[in-house]
Amino acid sequence: MRLAVLTVACVAALAAAPVHAQDSAAALRQDIQTLRQTLEQMEERLQAIESGKPPPTSPRVTAAPAPSTSVPAAPSPAPLTAQAQVPGMGQAILPQRDSVADPSTAASRPDSAAGPTDPELKGFFAIPNTDTLIRIGGYAKLDAIADSRAAGDQEQFITSSIPVGSAHRDVSNFTLHAKQTRFSFEARRPTTHGNLRFYLENDFFGSSDSYQFRLRHAYGQLGNTYAGYGYSTFMDADSLPDTLDFAGPGGAGYLLVAGIHHSFAMGKGNTLTVAAEDPDTQLSNPAEGIMPVDQLPDVTVTARMERDWGHLQLGAVARSLGYDGDAGDGRRFAGGLQLSGSAAVGEQDLLLFGMLGGKGLARYTADLTGSGMDAVVTADGRMQALSLYGGFVGYTHYWSPLWRSNLIYGQLTSGRNEALAADAFRQSRYGVFNLLWSPAPSWTMGMELLYGQLEQQRGQRGDTMRLQGSLQYNFIK
Repeated sequence: MRLAVLTVACVAALAAAPVHAQDSAAALRQDIQTLRQTLEQMEERLQAIESGKPPPTSPRVTAAPAPSTSVPAAPSPAPLTAQAQVPGMGQAILPQRDSVADPSTAASRPDSAAGPTDPELKGFFAIPNTDTLIRIGGYAKLDAIADSRAAGDQEQFITSSIPVGSAHRDVSNFTLHAKQTRFSFEARRPTTHGNLRFYLENDFFGSSDSYQFRLRHAYGQLGNTYAGYGYSTFMDADSLPDTLDFAGPGGAGYLLVAGIHHSFAMGKGNTLTVAAEDPDTQLSNPAEGIMPVDQLPDVTVTARMERDWGHLQLGAVARSLGYDGDAGDGRRFAGGLQLSGSAAVGEQDLLLFGMLGGKGLARYTADLTGSGMDAVVTADGRMQALSLYGGFVGYTHYWSPLWRSNLIYGQLTSGRNEALAADAFRQSRYGVFNLLWSPAPSWTMGMELLYGQLEQQRGQRGDTMRLQGSLQYNFIK
């Protein structure tokens, strides 16, 4: 092949050289020298092409000017469209991680920066003639659930709902549902006052017996000021472990609530956030004529530190609980603390944890929100905020880029109180082991074994085991 190319080149060069009968020996030598240079240049370019390297630029060779021809220049190819630059996309500090439920995507962050499960903010596209970029996201998820005995909630593993002493508690059950299927819409744009983010998210957990569309998030954030409905500032979405079960460990801080907060950047990955959130006094079995009263918002202060190894977050919430009754009224200040975080272990593993404790804190936990375990009104009209403490720890191991497992344990304990009913919550335990396979970024399937135990105020206990298999397709991943 090379010999043929060189032969053609020689013939072409000889044909191009003017030959005249009166040429002198010196002129012939000059023509031979020019031809030799041309052949050497073509040899170099051929070798470069065969080796996969860009061919060297040919040096300028002085030659007789060629006859001018009017040939229009070929148009240069249009440049490729660059990836949309998303306003507010700072480089993610936290180590990247995978998550089935993916709570980190919806979390509010200083300057609306990217999170550990979505560090590149993929999937945004620009609205023509505007500075706004939008993204439509979500996923479809099918859960197959088999319970060894009654678990209370057939679609989420909520340990506080496990039946104790029921006549039908030993009956096994099988369920298929797709209520965790989720849709989200997000818009971002720069403004003169910082980056603006709008986030909307819904799922189908709005009803226990049907697929009712439910609002999960609806908020806007300008710069570091957030207003709307979404995660409480007290909770830490980045510390929640990776489970197929939607509820997660009962000892984790978890609440969706309307509120407003502002974050103050302290430098080097440190932030301080102050929030005011919608209050909701939840009383345990209030007597007739007693109703809860809310006069002040819940106030939350959160300090957070992010590093390339993980993060630590310390949150505090202060609450004003109250009631009004026919025989009088009462008020009690309550609140609590939560320490949570994540830490990379080597190159393959991740440690996640959370610990909380206080009084009147049940509303802010995954197991007891909406249970009425914030406070109790005694027979003599005194209001008592109920003590509560607990936590969880989770360990994620990546067997390979496609396979991962999670081992999780959680516990939540409420203090004993004579004013509570005998069947009121006393303690719950939650354990999980799973194996997840993600052969493609947008496709995950896995199996999960769960164990839960509930203890009531008078010591009665009930437990169950659940086997859950899930298949999930992500719209954007």
